[in-house]
Amino acid sequence: MVVDIFIPCFIDQLYPQTAFSMIKVLEKLEIGVNYNPEQTCCGQVAFNSGFWDHAKCIGEKFIRDFSNDRYIVAPSASCVSMVRNYYPEMFHNSALHNEYKQLQRNIFEFTDFLVNVMNVTDLGATFKGTVTFHDACSALREYGIKDEPRILMQNVRGLVLKEMKNTDVCCGFGGTFSIKNEHISTAMAEQKVQNALDTGAEYFVSTEASCLMHIDGYIRKHDLPLKTIHIADILASGF
Repeated sequence: MVVDIFIPCFIDQLYPQTAFSMIKVLEKLEIGVNYNPEQTCCGQVAFNSGFWDHAKCIGEKFIRDFSNDRYIVAPSASCVSMVRNYYPEMFHNSALHNEYKQLQRNIFEFTDFLVNVMNVTDLGATFKGTVTFHDACSALREYGIKDEPRILMQNVRGLVLKEMKNTDVCCGFGGTFSIKNEHISTAMAEQKVQNALDTGAEYFVSTEASCLMHIDGYIRKHDLPLKTIHIADILASGF
């Protein structure tokens, strides 16, 4: 099998190691990886900010960048959710109708792809530490994953998962929400971090780099004993 990979903006610019971690896991499963260097953004930021014309232009490029019939795997449920759930708003009954429908069928978030497409639950990973998991809003409510990351983490040697209170409550990022509503956003991050600290966890884990960036900013500012890590980086550890 050969898959295409989509590397979202946040990961490309701020957390490139997470992209390499995903590739490492896929290659361990003997899955060929194709990366189109012309890829850019899925259009989520523009779409959520109300710039639909701009989002549509970005979406048209995205559709053409992934115009084959291979699986597309991405380490971000929010970006995949954008393609699956909101491209119909822009491209239904358009000249790209068939192409976007094909894209919807083919694109998967990383942990969903591993568990539900490849039927893999144990990657032979080792990660020593206590972690707690954050269900990002888009991952849980728009994409619909909850069990898949946990199933994979349960089979990581040395990892102890401790669930925090209100794991499904927003971290406060929300894209431009964190800029337009700074005080509310910061208070939400404070609550989320405190819930994580209350578990005694050393690591705060999520499928979303944007959530991790937001939480990490709060942690660093207040010099708190907690680290953030993307689930792909955990699953690529120890082999």
